[in-house]
Parts: sequence; C-alpha cells; structure tokens
Amino acid sequence: MGPLQDVTVIELAGIGPSPLAAMMLADMGADVIRVERLKPAALDTLVEGRFAVHNRNRRSIALNLQRPEGVEVVLRLAKTADILMEPFRPGVAEKLGVGPEPCLAVNPRLVYARMTGWGQQGPLARAVGHDINYIAVTGALDAIGRRGQKPVAPLNLVGDMGGGGMLMAFGMLAALHEARRSGQGQVVDAAMVDGTALMLGSVSGLQAGGFWHDERGTNFIDGGAHFYDVYRTSDGKFVSIGSLEPQFYGQLLGKLGLDAAELPPQMDEASWPAMAARFEEIFLRKTRDEWCAILEGSDLCFAPVLTMAEAPEHPHAKARQAYVDVGGVVQPAPAPRYSRTPAAKPRPPARHGEHTDAVLDSLGYSPDRIASLRAAGVVA
Repeated sequence: MGPLQDVTVIELAGIGPSPLAAMMLADMGADVIRVERLKPAALDTLVEGRFAVHNRNRRSIALNLQRPEGVEVVLRLAKTADILMEPFRPGVAEKLGVGPEPCLAVNPRLVYARMTGWGQQGPLARAVGHDINYIAVTGALDAIGRRGQKPVAPLNLVGDMGGGGMLMAFGMLAALHEARRSGQGQVVDAAMVDGTALMLGSVSGLQAGGFWHDERGTNFIDGGAHFYDVYRTSDGKFVSIGSLEPQFYGQLLGKLGLDAAELPPQMDEASWPAMAARFEEIFLRKTRDEWCAILEGSDLCFAPVLTMAEAPEHPHAKARQAYVDVGGVVQPAPAPRYSRTPAAKPRPPARHGEHTDAVLDSLGYSPDRIASLRAAGVVA
C-alpha cells in the first residue's frame, strides 16, 4: 500500500532528521532496509524498541562497516536499490568505502542522499553540531522567544525535522523522479542550515521590506501582537489566538465583549502591550474548556493549547484518525493522505538486526556464509 511501493531504500542508520526522512518514505510504501551498527550507538539507546517511532516500517540489518565484508553487503544492497541515504559527517562514508563513487559505480541510477547539519562544503562542514547550532547560524533561533528574553529552542523541530528530514525526503523523491526519466542517479546534499534558511524565507522577505523588527517578540506573528499570542486561563492552562485578518480580529473582540470603536486600531504597534495586558485579564476569567465552548469553531482563529498527551484525544484528531496505536504506542498516523493509494497502518520498529538473515538470503548469501559472517563479527 502507498504510492512508493515500488521504491527500495537503503538507510545507513543515524539519529534525528534521517530517520524521519526514511520513515516518511517507508510510511508511503517504500521498502526501507535500515543498516544498523553491530551495537546501538549511545543516543540510540535513549529511545529503543517500540518507542523509537521514527524507526517504524523498516527492515533492520546489523553490519560492521569497519570490515570489507560489511561494505560488500552495502554495495550489493545498493546495486538494486533506488535510493541510498547516509547521515555521516563529510568524508566518513568515503572512508568506510560506501561513499557516492563506489555506490554509483555498482548502480548508475542510484540516488545517493546525504544528510548533514552544515552541508558537504564550507568551513563548518566537518564540525559537529546539533539542531540548536544549525538554526542559530540561520537567524531562526534569534527570532524565537519573548521580548527582552533569550532565544527559545523550539525542540528540534526546525533544524532536524523541518529543515533536515523533510528537506531530505523532498530531495530524494525529486532526484528519484529525475533518475527514472534520465536513467542517471546523482548525489543529494541535504543540509539543515539550507532547509532552515528556506523555511525562514518569508520572514526574511518581510525583514528586507521593512515589515519586521530585529528584536524578537515585537512582531505580528512572534508573540509581539496581542491578537497572535498565547494566553493563560483560570485553570492554569492556555489558549492560542491567531486573529491576524481584520474580519477575524473583529469577531475576536466581539467574543471578548470589547467594542472596536473604543479601542486603538489593530495594527497600532504602540498599543499592543496594553492590549495584551487587557486580553490577559479577560482570558484569566474562564477555564480553557470554557473558552473552547465560546471560541472553538468560530472564524477568529482559535485553538486550545494541548499537551502532547491530550492531542490524540481532541475531537478533530479523532475524526481524522490522525493518531494510531502501534504496538501499544500512540503515534502520528502516516501523512499526507492519498485518495487512491493510501498508506497502510505502520508496523512497529524492527528489533536491532532483526532481518539480517532474511536480507542476506535475498542477496544470495548461503546459510553457511551467513553463519561465518556472524562468527567473524561482520553481521549481527
């Protein structure tokens, strides 16, 4: 099931963005073979087994890429694959013997996708880093936070997931489309700094046009405006308001019992702090659920601020079946949705190296050869 059921992907295992990209392809029906280390890396052990949601829907093979026999397995996998994706710092895949040159030599149609923070070139290319560092140099981190306070790290959603994993998934499918037309593969250089900069493009345009202040928390969509913010309710919970357009703002004022004729213009920035204080006082009069009963479903752009545990229970999420239970773990359902080739319900993450024997068998390795590779510490 799914629109990618004729696509085979070799995923050299990593953390952060590349597992998301691989999961997105696997959710859509691609056969993704995850090549793991013989033993899980330290960060991999933080979330293991059925709780490693981004590892779902794969087959898992455990290989020692420090051994030439392990490299041979990867090249044999690459020979019949559509995509190979690797998450290492520049030069590591080449050092291991599984870089673009040997892989494209055995399969000229292969899409070879590389996921890094800084990209394959540049003075920082070989430097270590994490999401917070990559979004820091793009200006995204500086723009997120309250006025007069330090920047706030937005989990690892901006660099790792949006600027990294989703960019890589897009890049792989675009290159695959071209490869099927031309018969030639190529290398995809997906960098989190590039993806984050792309996502920041609309705000960069606003800044260039003089419509955005450098100081965080002073603009119309960063918490600086009273009509686009989060407010505490009487029960200590929160609601979100996004009444940007004048007609939506007018409805909001009406629901809050305010007369627009007695208030400053919506876009009078000097009045925003005082209006925010007024909104704060009003929202503190009722509980979150009481505000939901008044505001939810109206044309003023409202939603309760739910916890991650509450989100799957929201009526809209239930109506769309936006979450599924996979092996006792509630998690997001595959997205987007397709009218003709829907995705199947996800399978739980494979056990480490669970499919090693089956994958090697499919490559033509005999049972005796597999046993000897295991005894030699090449596979597990």
